Amino acid sequence: MNSKRPVVVYGANGFSGRLVAEFLREYNVPFVAAGRSRERLEEVLSRVPGIETADYEIAETGGSVEDLAKLFSGARVVCNTVGPFLYNGPRVIEASLKAGCHYLDIGGEQAWLREVSEKWSDQFAARSLLAAPATAFMSIPSDIAAHLCIETGAIDTLEILTMFKGIPTFGSTQTIFAVIPTESYYLEQNQYKPWPRAASYEVVVPGSIQTQLALTWGGFPHPVWFKDHPQIANVRSLGGLLDRQIMETVFATMKHYEEQIRPLSKEEQERALAEMAGAVQGSTPPRENAREQRTIDVVLGRGTTDFVQCTLFGTCCYQQTGLLQAYAAHSLVHGPPRRVGFASATAAFGHRELLKVLESHGLTKAKLSS
Repeated sequence: MNSKRPVVVYGANGFSGRLVAEFLREYNVPFVAAGRSRERLEEVLSRVPGIETADYEIAETGGSVEDLAKLFSGARVVCNTVGPFLYNGPRVIEASLKAGCHYLDIGGEQAWLREVSEKWSDQFAARSLLAAPATAFMSIPSDIAAHLCIETGAIDTLEILTMFKGIPTFGSTQTIFAVIPTESYYLEQNQYKPWPRAASYEVVVPGSIQTQLALTWGGFPHPVWFKDHPQIANVRSLGGLLDRQIMETVFATMKHYEEQIRPLSKEEQERALAEMAGAVQGSTPPRENAREQRTIDVVLGRGTTDFVQCTLFGTCCYQQTGLLQAYAAHSLVHGPPRRVGFASATAAFGHRELLKVLESHGLTKAKLSS
């Protein structure tokens, strides 16, 4: 691989992968667009706006650790967009470590983050490398809001809500099925506590007359990021789509799993989940429209007597993901992160810096009140 191209976008033919490529072009960062099908990569990349001005190459690769490590060799950063990460993350992060690359991904499965924290953090830190899964919309804007709350005073408790209006991609839909069997945890007095299984929650969303339906969706990354934090002891995260019909369908699927599938053997569970996932029609959503695909992140911070609320009003969740990935890769190409080993993007690059990046592109705006 050409060592002058320091970033590899693995899964560049996917919806999120092409957006990462689009923003890497904006940052003038040379990259390798990698995946299993050269034909598919060429087809998808040809439709990326302005791609003719980007410095990139296409690389077809197998999916083994050895194949990926060979592909990543000579690069500095791997942007992994191939989910679900519970299934596909382990071999990509292992290959990244073998090749001596920083690792980023767009997955928010809490079980995957716990695995990265427990298994890979020390190994990456020993080589001064960053492992930052969940560098994406469903995790980072709300984490930015959480840190803005923490700055205001003696806050020890965070309630976090992330909602968006849009069309889930095929990869996002598959991730929903991947997290159904996993345990979801919140943080209470710095201890992981399990959420009730197959439960839904009515939530209040600023700017909306009606309440919305939210789920734990695997627990979200925030309890993992704040575990053993010197100030924050309690974290609960919820989220979902600003579409009650879709959320009720997801909730019904969770209940069906608990009632009909969980009692089965592991092999039968896997077979049933595969059939359910296979029944979902995979399609590529249209390009996001800022007047339609809105996002909102709400964080309530509470201390003994202090209270603060931070709300991020935004748009185009997948574009936010592409931008966050590209900015993180750009930063790693030009200098070391603030943290090595397992860390959130906010810890690695600064929450105010990431907020400025999103605001400068018109993708979000923060409002703080107490």
